[in-house]
Amino acid sequence: MSGFAIKDLRRRMDGALETLRREFGGLRTGRASTNLLEPITVDAYGSALPLNQVGTVGVPEPRLLTVQVWDRSMVKAVEKAIRDSGLGLNPQPEGQVIRVPIPDLSEDRRRELAKVAGKYAEQARVAVRNVRRDGMDQLKRLEKDHEISQDEHKRLADEIQKLTDDHVKLVDETLHSKEKEIMQV
Repeated sequence: MSGFAIKDLRRRMDGALETLRREFGGLRTGRASTNLLEPITVDAYGSALPLNQVGTVGVPEPRLLTVQVWDRSMVKAVEKAIRDSGLGLNPQPEGQVIRVPIPDLSEDRRRELAKVAGKYAEQARVAVRNVRRDGMDQLKRLEKDHEISQDEHKRLADEIQKLTDDHVKLVDETLHSKEKEIMQV
């Protein structure tokens, strides 16, 4: 029983870290990356579809993204989704290909992005701590129901705390490297 709980908590904490990495992928740095367009959804066929389900995103050069839209009738919708994404991008359609030049980041924009990265990291820390709290509550219940001893409770609580500390440290390291990437001119 106890081994299962830790494995489950680790999986959930890893999930918080994975979400953070995905969100960071969508934060624009000076370089083009297909991850940048990942969070964008397009109004297509009566529902909101992820951009990668209506076209292929490519990086032909360091400061340019392209979106090869599969259905010609979707080009306008894709262009609008990119323009309205809040990423400060200016898509240029050429037939079924949309060129998305990646502009230089101003100092202010870099600082803004670093702040956003900080917010994402804080959300990840909160998610990790929530998993920790769930685990601790689970332990209290198990001890109260006499399914584990007091010693077992303490040992597992220490294990959960170490898992939490390790994941918070990983969040901080991930944030630090993302901030460095954003501030790099």
